[in-house]
Amino acid sequence: MDIVGACRAFVSVGERGSFTLGAAAARIPQPVASRRIAALEKHLGGRLFDRSTRRATLTAFGRRMLPSARRLVRLAEDMEYDAERALLAPLRLAVPTTCSTGDLARLDAEARRLGVFLDFDPAPPEERAELVRSWQVAAALVAVPPDTGVWRVPLGVATLAEPGADVFYLETLRDVRGGPSVRRRVWVQPEDDVPHVRDRLQRVRDAAGLRPAQVAVAPSLTAAVAEVLGSTDLLLASAGQATELGLSWRPIGEVRPARGYDVVAAAGDEAERLRTLLSDGIARCLGAASTSGAAA
Repeated sequence: MDIVGACRAFVSVGERGSFTLGAAAARIPQPVASRRIAALEKHLGGRLFDRSTRRATLTAFGRRMLPSARRLVRLAEDMEYDAERALLAPLRLAVPTTCSTGDLARLDAEARRLGVFLDFDPAPPEERAELVRSWQVAAALVAVPPDTGVWRVPLGVATLAEPGADVFYLETLRDVRGGPSVRRRVWVQPEDDVPHVRDRLQRVRDAAGLRPAQVAVAPSLTAAVAEVLGSTDLLLASAGQATELGLSWRPIGEVRPARGYDVVAAAGDEAERLRTLLSDGIARCLGAASTSGAAA
């Protein structure tokens, strides 16, 4: 039997001295209240009400049981309240600093429609992984090799000047006798300071005979963009980032680097829940193709 529902009916009727008024207060039909109380009486082994009068008068047994029934009803209500608060508590998610405010806001709105409440914590790759390892966040979008990730973001180079060709070759940055004394550089933003991106680019740099400083890791995305805006330097970026920054983008000829992402959680099935419910929204934030195959 539904002992909580029966106790709610018992308390409501007992406090008002009327089956009709008690049922109305409990928001159930009077016959339902009567059936629930009768079932509770059978379960407890004693009469709760004296039915020989027109009023719902408590028996001695009923008067003794009423305080316990009140405690049970309050405990059930507290549990329901705690459950509601737990469901509404935001899930703290570490995300790349490259995710725009607008895209994160749209992801948050989409998640809320699905009953998931998010609290974002932007951080660079290594810090995101550490945040989830140390339980400072519930989950994180972590950088992984693109062939093992759920989401993949192709990278190329972005410049202030309009590209002269469809593809940019890093070897064109090599010193030329009689050429300009200032060497052009490719700036790697912190989000791409991971082995599966940085190391591939550096191997191409060395094979092309470039100086080590011509592929450099910037302290921040802002600093990297400032260098590009004030010179002929290039920024390693996604096509979406380049558009957002007002830069021209093209793929690299010698190598096709890409960011790879997956979601990991500190505990439970949060990672799979995020992959299942919010895959396309996360793809949009990362600048990746959606998992359904449509462009993000």
